[in-house]
Amino acid sequence: MISSFEDRLLSALRGFNHFLHAFMAIALVLASMMVLWEFSMDVVYSFEINNLASGFLKALGTLFIVWTLSALISAEINYVQNGVFHVIVFIEVAMISLLRQLIVEPVRTATAVKSSEQLTSPWHFGLILVALLVIGILHKLVTSSEKKDPV
Repeated sequence: MISSFEDRLLSALRGFNHFLHAFMAIALVLASMMVLWEFSMDVVYSFEINNLASGFLKALGTLFIVWTLSALISAEINYVQNGVFHVIVFIEVAMISLLRQLIVEPVRTATAVKSSEQLTSPWHFGLILVALLVIGILHKLVTSSEKKDPV
């Protein structure tokens, strides 16, 4: 009797987990479509104000968000198919986020009104570069250990 209850409970939890993953997949697709729309609007706006250089860099920063969402969608597909979620996804998302910040911050600093916004210091960029280096080393260590020891 108890094992029957446990079986039903586990079955219900698995069903709910599948529902949550379907919901996350739909949310990721919708977020990706919204970010692509934002990218299109960034491109159009940069043509309207005739400032292609900063508009291109801002649009490129938006594409980095698409890259992040794509990595998450790939991880979700892998999890739904195989039931495995690799830690490398989190490392790649962190790396993409840091790269995006390196691209977007100079544009934000260049277009900021000096009296109302504080400009980004060289220490800020240095810390981002150090974090990117650490994440890159971690990425290399994790990917090389995955190749040697497949689980």
